[in-house]
Amino acid sequence: MKYISTRGNAPAKNFTEILLGGLAPDGGLYLPEQYPQVTRAELDTWRNLSYADLAFAVLSKFATDIPANDLRAIINKTYTAAVYSNGRADADFTQITPLRTLEKGVHILELSNGPTLAFKDMAMQLIGNLFEYALDKQHDELNILGATSGDTGSAAEYAMRGKRGIRVFMLSPHGKMSAFQRAQMYSLQEKNIFNIAINGMFDDAQDMVKAVSNDHAFKAKYKIGTVNSINWARVSAQIVYYFKGYFAATQSNDEQVAYAVPSGNFGNICAGHIARMMGLPIAQLILATNENDVLDEFFRTGIYRPRGTDHTYATSSPSMDISKASNFERFMFDLLKRDASKVREFWSQVEAGGAFNIRDSASWRDLPQFGFASGKSNHADRLKTIRETWQKYKVMIDPHTADGLKVGLEQRRPDLPLICLETALPAKFEETIIEALQRKPERPAGLESIENLPQRVEIMDAKVENLKEYIAANVPSMVK
Repeated sequence: MKYISTRGNAPAKNFTEILLGGLAPDGGLYLPEQYPQVTRAELDTWRNLSYADLAFAVLSKFATDIPANDLRAIINKTYTAAVYSNGRADADFTQITPLRTLEKGVHILELSNGPTLAFKDMAMQLIGNLFEYALDKQHDELNILGATSGDTGSAAEYAMRGKRGIRVFMLSPHGKMSAFQRAQMYSLQEKNIFNIAINGMFDDAQDMVKAVSNDHAFKAKYKIGTVNSINWARVSAQIVYYFKGYFAATQSNDEQVAYAVPSGNFGNICAGHIARMMGLPIAQLILATNENDVLDEFFRTGIYRPRGTDHTYATSSPSMDISKASNFERFMFDLLKRDASKVREFWSQVEAGGAFNIRDSASWRDLPQFGFASGKSNHADRLKTIRETWQKYKVMIDPHTADGLKVGLEQRRPDLPLICLETALPAKFEETIIEALQRKPERPAGLESIENLPQRVEIMDAKVENLKEYIAANVPSMVK
């Protein structure tokens, strides 16, 4: 399988050729030349597979240049119950992503049982093993540059810490994440982990990563790669749990479902879009935003209008405090019938600080066929949903999952089972849980006092040259 850029001016490459990078050379994002199709016979066969076997079946369609035995070994190393249980015994963690039923037709797909208690582990643990495999084959090194609004950073760092030939430079918005999220990242003492807190919002950090990635000479000299969801391997790994959740919530492959997805950078729901394009019977993809409702505005009005960091709110679901959603470009490429010239036109407007409007176009008329619905949630909604879910079901959810559940219940078709994707364990957002429930969430063993650990972080203004100087100063001279 070959991969092409959403902007149409980069050569087609295979999976391992794009694995260690992020943006295509033309500034676009990679997607398969065409999505592999899943037959009814395959769905019937896949329904009873373990998570690891299902991951192998799905990812074999995308990573066609990795020998099957190697790919299976990487996947089996990644998806084990020991990694995804956190010592808990209240669910069947051999399933990796157990389905929790709140009531008939309403479910939460648990994705937050990995080492950093967030759904990002589902892909990042796999990427860590894929990177190690590829670098070993190439006898090479990689300097990972990423930006995080909360959970990507810790998931990446835990997946990469101590791995040979890999360094991680992770940008985060200074003071904008929860105390637990900051502690998870900044307390890591491994010499290959570098945390950088940016004076600004997530969008500033993300723009810095893109600027470095678009400096092709610097990127090549310092061997820069990425683990943000602009990396195709992240999205492809997330496709797997859409299939797993569907099989867990249905009795047969004749049924359809609705997925509710808390959305910030559009990577998680983009994976659902691709699963649907492959043939998974998803009738609705319900996108939930918080007060930063750029994506909800698009699906309601046809206008994509990033607000800029001065108008991006700091909220109690901080991982969704994003204005410019990187992966949205992948969806627009499909919506625009893969017209790369149109993508280039629209994103030149966005990158200049503007907006685009498809309301009067054929693309707006085509939008319903992709199954999207959307809605937004605010702080009061989050508290109310957390409180009601606890009172009614004795299930404690984090504020991002609360956004997803609230919007999902509002927007779903009543004839469809609703599967809400869990974002993180409540322990990562203790302050909001206490406000909602007047009680602290339980923490997995070993994380009771993580905020008291020594922290190591560099605070930096949002200037690309400062970042380049920092990377150059911390990469061994042999790479220079």
